[in-house]
Amino acid sequence: MEILCPTPNDFESTAKGLLSAYPQQRVFAFFGKMGVGKTTFIKALCKVLGSVDVVNSPTFSIINEYITNSGESIYHFDFYRLKSREEAIDIGVEDYLYSGNYCFIEWPDVFTGLLPEHYVSVTIEADENTLVRKIVF
Repeated sequence: MEILCPTPNDFESTAKGLLSAYPQQRVFAFFGKMGVGKTTFIKALCKVLGSVDVVNSPTFSIINEYITNSGESIYHFDFYRLKSREEAIDIGVEDYLYSGNYCFIEWPDVFTGLLPEHYVSVTIEADENTLVRKIVF
């Protein structure tokens, strides 16, 4: 599926569409260049899921946990700084991925082989002239 978002304000409706298209999936891998809007889109997903926590990039912490209104955890990963699969294993990524909680992963390239068999790949691209985002999942 491919959706065009003229502004980041359109991310929330797209997030609702993504979650309803994959109601049984909990692991989502986000691909796209730096600054394309991966974290902003994950903010929209967390809002749709009922989290009122402040969502920001876990670039330095590697993992952020957000809590929904119903008390469920959402895990947000940023693996930009990881250099190997071993680093991901060392932080216990598999425990998170198989927890049954939502896991949103930025920069998953380093360890795609560790992802569960069924995960949702989300690619975000930005038109350099209009800043329209194309979200493909």
